[in-house]
Amino acid sequence: MVGAVSRTVDVAAESSPWSPREAELLAITLRLLQEHGYDRLTVDAVAATARASKATVYRRWPSKGELVLAAFIEGIRQVAVPPETGSLHGDLLRVGQVICEQAHQHGTTIRAVLTEVSRDPALSDAMQHQFLDQRKAMLELILREAVARGEISESAISDELWDLMPGYLIYRSIIPNRPPTAETVQALVDNVMIPSLTRPVE
Repeated sequence: MVGAVSRTVDVAAESSPWSPREAELLAITLRLLQEHGYDRLTVDAVAATARASKATVYRRWPSKGELVLAAFIEGIRQVAVPPETGSLHGDLLRVGQVICEQAHQHGTTIRAVLTEVSRDPALSDAMQHQFLDQRKAMLELILREAVARGEISESAISDELWDLMPGYLIYRSIIPNRPPTAETVQALVDNVMIPSLTRPVE
């Protein structure tokens, strides 16, 4: 089971589904998003900056929402790499720290992506399969490796845990004036995640 999850995570983290030219277009999209925000981003600007035609962009990503989602997922693809610190506590802290870093860097993009996903079922499916499922696989690997080390019982792993850390940290990153910090991650891991995973199961 652990091996299967590991292979899934490794492929997600190390290989890109895009050609070098497509990856360049996505990188430009992400940069323009960070500079101008979603509302002011245009496919015209992406195409002009990349010295490509609009037809080239639309041929691969038929809508602005699809382009932005692809750019966001590609931009944070390396977050899917398991930290492998040697302990559950260390792994969870590192995952939380990386989520905070990415949320700080891509906060505006995250808000835009969540808005577009709520409007478009196709984008919602893409978000689920290309982003959420991969992050769940990474967290599953971390927890099952903790089981193998004897740190927690397998019965402590619950589907309710998958979204707890990323969900809370991303929530904090998109509400005004309450960005998550290292202290936020420490408190979440020490006071919520670890106690939930190590308490005796009745």
